[in-house]
Amino acid sequence: MLRQEGPRTQADEALIKLRRDIIVGEFEPGKRLRPDQLEERYDIGRNPVREALSRLAVEGLVRGEGQRGFQVAPVSREELLDVADLRQRFSTMALARSIANGDDEWEAGIVGAYHRMSRMETSLTGDPASYADEWEQRNSAFHNALEAACGSPWLLHFCALLYEQSERYRRAVVRYPELRPSIHAEHKAILEACLARREAEACRLLAEHIEGGARATLARLDEQLGASPPKRRRGR
Repeated sequence: MLRQEGPRTQADEALIKLRRDIIVGEFEPGKRLRPDQLEERYDIGRNPVREALSRLAVEGLVRGEGQRGFQVAPVSREELLDVADLRQRFSTMALARSIANGDDEWEAGIVGAYHRMSRMETSLTGDPASYADEWEQRNSAFHNALEAACGSPWLLHFCALLYEQSERYRRAVVRYPELRPSIHAEHKAILEACLARREAEACRLLAEHIEGGARATLARLDEQLGASPPKRRRGR
């Protein structure tokens, strides 16, 4: 998201809380969002809640229904493919710029984010419900660190929007998804390519990483919808 100057307003607080609840699946796709219920849930007034709903509609997480109010945006396989394609394009663009621009501080940032995520990925056991939320936060921090030196607030904004949509789809089809067996190795390979400043390799690995996650999510979505598997779609 674009950085906001100044203190948070009540609308900002409502936006942050409602956005997170939608992404993690507290409100399922298609669910109507009644302002009076949201006021009670978040202990925030009606006007800030309505402002938050309008802002989330711009982000694509909520849809307006005219006089009927708002609902959580539905999910579809077509949108998931579109999100994955665009995320590959924007994230690899941001990564390429970060590799070109990044200094020691950027390298330290990606190493630190990887270390925190790696420690968790190599020790996960038991029910995914016990670690899904924490892993998502660490995974998001790693991807943010990769893109951090791109030098474009707008590019970071679009990357953040697309990451949130990807997470929403993961959590919509399985509230607490298990991690793909290869995910730790994928993250490690991306990190090593970045530190060696191998731009083409790093971008290819990141694109494949995003596509692999999207296809795993799509397979579960197809099971729910009873649809046939899609043809492979290139992201670059």
